[in-house]
Amino acid sequence: MIKEKCIKVVIVEDFKLTRVGLRCALNSNPDIDVVGESEDAIQGLKQIERTKPDVILMDLGLPGMNGIEAILKVREFDKDVKIIALTSHDRQQEVVGALSSGANAYCLKDIDPEKLANVIRDVNEGVCWIDPMVAGLALKSIPKTDDSAIVGENCVSEIKVPLTEREHEVLKHLVDGKSNTEIAKELIVSVHTAKAHVCSILQKMCVNDRVQAAVKAVREGMV
Repeated sequence: MIKEKCIKVVIVEDFKLTRVGLRCALNSNPDIDVVGESEDAIQGLKQIERTKPDVILMDLGLPGMNGIEAILKVREFDKDVKIIALTSHDRQQEVVGALSSGANAYCLKDIDPEKLANVIRDVNEGVCWIDPMVAGLALKSIPKTDDSAIVGENCVSEIKVPLTEREHEVLKHLVDGKSNTEIAKELIVSVHTAKAHVCSILQKMCVNDRVQAAVKAVREGMV
């Protein structure tokens, strides 16, 4: 039975045991419903077009068309669906490739099921999330070349951003891949306050989302 008013999820994963485990773990949450699953990208794309999920869990090591290629295909027909790259690898090239292709989050497969559910909730709300185990590694691997992708039209990358002391604390947590809820717990403030700090940081840094803020922070030595 389809749950009402919940986050619809499609799982694209080639190992059946992993798919079953993910489905069972996620469906135990009253606000998450796995509406489709597939063992390869081709079938997965069909599932995604048919079920119109809110969030996609995309394995990167798929047979045939890999996960990064599949993410690019999804973005051709759906710019708004949230995509979580799910993999057992922590290679820089794979992390950066997934995020630059349009993934909203990058999770290692050994993530705790409860944590994954929280990541799905956060990503569905617009949060960009990178597993803390690979966040620093991935961000430091991005070359200092074209700044046009991470700054607004009226912003200059070299300008020192006037962040407050508290915003610098929040920025460090963003680089570690923490959600607003986790930042709030770390700083002992409300989630609303943490979100307000994040919004202020994005505006001051002239970036569109948390990943861009983290990338710019690392590239410019702000953390």
